[in-house]
Amino acid sequence: MAPVWTTAWAAAGMGQTGRVLIPVGSLPDLPVRPVLPEVTATLAGAGAAVLVAPPGTGKTTLVPLALAGPGSRVIVAEPRRVAARAAARRMATLLGERTGQRVGYAVRGERQVSRDTVVEVVTTGLLVRRLQADPELAGVTTVILDECHERHLDSDLALAFLVEVRAALRSDLRVLATSATADADRLAAVLGEAGRPAPIVTAHARHHPVEVIWAPPAGPVTPPHGLRVDPRLLDHVAATTRRALAEGDGDVLVFLPGAGEIATIAARLAGLDADVVSLHGRQTGAAQDAALRAGPRRRVVLATAVAESSLTVPGVRAVVDAGLSRVPRMDHSRGLGALATVAVSRSSAEQRAGRAGREAPGRVYRCWPAALHDRLPAQPEPEIGAADLTGFALDLALWGHPDGDGLALPDPPPPGALRAAVATLHDLGAVDADGRVTARGRALAGAGLHPRLARALLDGAAVLGADRAAEIVAVLDDDRTTTGDVVTVWRAARNDPSWRAEVRRLTRALDRSAPPSPADAPPSRPEKTAQPATPVGPGGTARSGRAARPVGAARLSDDVAAGLVTGLAYPERVARVREPGGRAYLMAGGTAAELPVGSPLSGTPWLAVAGADRSAGARVARIRSAAPLDEETALSVAAPMSTEETEIGWIDGDVVARRVRRLGTITLASVRLTDPDAALLRAALVAGLRQEGLGLLTWSRNAGDLRRRLLFAHAALGDPWPDVSDEALLASPEDWLDLGSARRRSDLAKLDVAGGLRRLVPWQVAGRLDDVAPERLPVPSGSQVRVDYSDPAAPVLAVKVQEAFGWKEAPRLADGRVPVLLHLLSPAGRPVAVTRDLGSFWVQGYPQVRAEMRGRYPRHPWPEDPTTAEPTRRANPRSR
Repeated sequence: MAPVWTTAWAAAGMGQTGRVLIPVGSLPDLPVRPVLPEVTATLAGAGAAVLVAPPGTGKTTLVPLALAGPGSRVIVAEPRRVAARAAARRMATLLGERTGQRVGYAVRGERQVSRDTVVEVVTTGLLVRRLQADPELAGVTTVILDECHERHLDSDLALAFLVEVRAALRSDLRVLATSATADADRLAAVLGEAGRPAPIVTAHARHHPVEVIWAPPAGPVTPPHGLRVDPRLLDHVAATTRRALAEGDGDVLVFLPGAGEIATIAARLAGLDADVVSLHGRQTGAAQDAALRAGPRRRVVLATAVAESSLTVPGVRAVVDAGLSRVPRMDHSRGLGALATVAVSRSSAEQRAGRAGREAPGRVYRCWPAALHDRLPAQPEPEIGAADLTGFALDLALWGHPDGDGLALPDPPPPGALRAAVATLHDLGAVDADGRVTARGRALAGAGLHPRLARALLDGAAVLGADRAAEIVAVLDDDRTTTGDVVTVWRAARNDPSWRAEVRRLTRALDRSAPPSPADAPPSRPEKTAQPATPVGPGGTARSGRAARPVGAARLSDDVAAGLVTGLAYPERVARVREPGGRAYLMAGGTAAELPVGSPLSGTPWLAVAGADRSAGARVARIRSAAPLDEETALSVAAPMSTEETEIGWIDGDVVARRVRRLGTITLASVRLTDPDAALLRAALVAGLRQEGLGLLTWSRNAGDLRRRLLFAHAALGDPWPDVSDEALLASPEDWLDLGSARRRSDLAKLDVAGGLRRLVPWQVAGRLDDVAPERLPVPSGSQVRVDYSDPAAPVLAVKVQEAFGWKEAPRLADGRVPVLLHLLSPAGRPVAVTRDLGSFWVQGYPQVRAEMRGRYPRHPWPEDPTTAEPTRRANPRSR
């Protein structure tokens, strides 16, 4: 017979009696039971504590029963809905009751409680909503945050809010954070007071032994990307599942990353002599509950990470682990949020393996090599480090800490990600310029959705009516809309009971939403054209909240309706096709994207993109799901991104002067200006020169030589000789080039470059250029030889050996400061020596040159003493 209300000593160390739901000694003999008195006493003394207890120890179900009783109401927060329902059901069973009596639960869209309820299990997201509405949690004695090690955003927020509530409002509120891993020091530090960490209580598991069987695929497998998992790995997981079923008794629990992979494996296991059941967060509560009950024969339970902790799947003797997990990822630079498939962490792998040893010795088949295991991350990455923070930022604003400063968060939000989230909220009208929440922001938060989807629900209902808008938003909020056409998924979902229940919840949320005042309309950014918060679609009326179907809304096709609501949620993802009939699109936010090959949406002129991702190094994003749009609706839903401006600048390699109308980065119309401002044209030409370089100008030989001479003069003497390097010339082209008549790229090639360079030379030194850097130098033979200034540090004079006879030393330039570098040439014009020290050459180098050259060029003089020989440009006459 199940125990009833009983008077008992609550726990040693409390110092008082209390009525508890069930005496500790009457609780099931699970590993956490011996530490329940310590937990109770610790909470009574410190007010906050951390309980470390591995999965299967009973912490989720026994601890709340030990802490609750008349006058002691307990809230248990679970990260997942399925875990919340299962925990409540298990505790109610221990009391011999149905859920909704002394133990109840509340999840999104469903609640079973009564006036007798003293233990209520909720999701962490719902707990955050309750804290926002009632920070004091009136009537609640203890809050248990279960599975804190999973580090979901809502768990971090709930923990931080509760710490502040205890410090500022309710010092008597007890908070217990539980974790299935030993990494509890961070939690203890967050929950602690006056610089002292909260006490940690540890319960040790009494698991049966679990044999680890390494079962990697035989052949190569492509690593997961986005939501894609190599079919060869799924084939291998299916084969390993059959192996696990054949090699032992009991049920087999298979861990897979998502519902899509579960459906794939279920199909591959067709004909198996066992019941194949699924367990994932997208199922109805009834389907989830069925997966948690033992069946009449052996079962294969295909589950996502929801089965890692907080849940007991009875009868499991073997676990097959695909080694993958699905986590949220956010590309903040492009506003693309998506789920990504990643390798499981070591701690999660241990928790998964432990499921096989709950009731008897078991086995775990890991579908990766043993050598890879030690290279896996030790813990899962906290969501706050990679996820979309828009909803998180709205919760901070609602709590009164827009930037999160002062909150006891386990990890601070990344500054860039938080700025991007606040900018999104600002565009939605949810926060003002100072980050404070607006009335519209409160309305968005009340929908229990991501703020983008809440905006789509509220504003879409004004155009389509509440029911139709809620249907589309329920599709967008479901991860089944990860591939394909939103409209197709919408139509298919109409037979799904869980989707119908969500639609009813959303329509009720609309009933509770008050229309925001005009002052709370989404503000536009300074460079954008201000637009009303709620777009007025074809035949629609601009009203928020629960709306009857507006006049004309019935005429909107499913395509346009789905596109409108999707566009309201993601206006920067409104996209136009680049080429008629193509797969390539440009989003209003500037991201290039492509539809998959064979997509039925290919060639659609306009799309509202519901989901897209971009792999590292890829130039374009991949569109995973979208809905078609017409241009009128596209312009309406993304109206705040609409701009019209005069544009004069260097664009795509030439000067452009036009009047442009754009939707974000999408050019809608462009008209050429016939009489643009001359100053702006000159500025565009200067920008082009700086962007593409001085090669746009025509460098004649005269201009090139002049520039090289000036470069030498500046290098040798400095000011006032001008710096004519690329950097200096491009710093202020208008100072030396006459751009007065130039209007386009081709005009730059016609400019007088040499004249421009001369304008840079100050008049004080302009007449001395031929002295400082002469164009030519006289040599002893009487020739005038051109000086090569290609290297400003070493001007070169190339002269034949015979023409240099009589020179004692090399000539010097720049007022005698720089000797030229002599390239002494053979009669054929080939270098035979390079020197600045001509005197040394005549003594040491010339004898060898003479010995080599006189036989090769006998008609040319090769005197023994070149310093006294007659210089000549000619060869000796031929002897007769």
